[in-house]
Amino acid sequence: MPKRIIKKYFPDHKTIREHKHLQIFGDLLHDQNLWHLNRRSFAGAIAVGLFVAFIPLPTQMIIAAAAAIVIRVNLPISVATVWVTNPLTMPPMFYAAYWVGAFIMNIPPDSSTFEFSLDAALSSLGEIWQPFLLGCLVLGIVSSGIGYISARGLWRWIVVKRWSNRKG
Repeated sequence: MPKRIIKKYFPDHKTIREHKHLQIFGDLLHDQNLWHLNRRSFAGAIAVGLFVAFIPLPTQMIIAAAAAIVIRVNLPISVATVWVTNPLTMPPMFYAAYWVGAFIMNIPPDSSTFEFSLDAALSSLGEIWQPFLLGCLVLGIVSSGIGYISARGLWRWIVVKRWSNRKG
């Protein structure tokens, strides 16, 4: 993978270490494996970020940072990948999670129960929380696995392509 392109768009480790929300990790941020960029750390960071993106909590970036520290994958990429869920993508992703969970639990998904507003979601939470959380878990695992395999494959494809271009 072109490290220069990735490093160009991500802040350096000093900036991230000094970030106010990441200060809770203290000296753990000094581990060099969190900043190293290779096929394993990149693919692992993508997997961590995609899994955490399906956790329906507002602290996804902190959870992704903690998971990256524990698993020892690239911290900036895992935190950035969480932004797959944003205000535009969150409603369809979480509706899909509810639908998948309802399908697995053999409950007919009721689209009238699940609306894209905070008030409606909170009022119907007692009815939909089980299929919703099960769907989040399943989609998090599946997207994490697909992201890991795709990232490793893409990295390898780019390296092989560069080697073949060098040979002439």
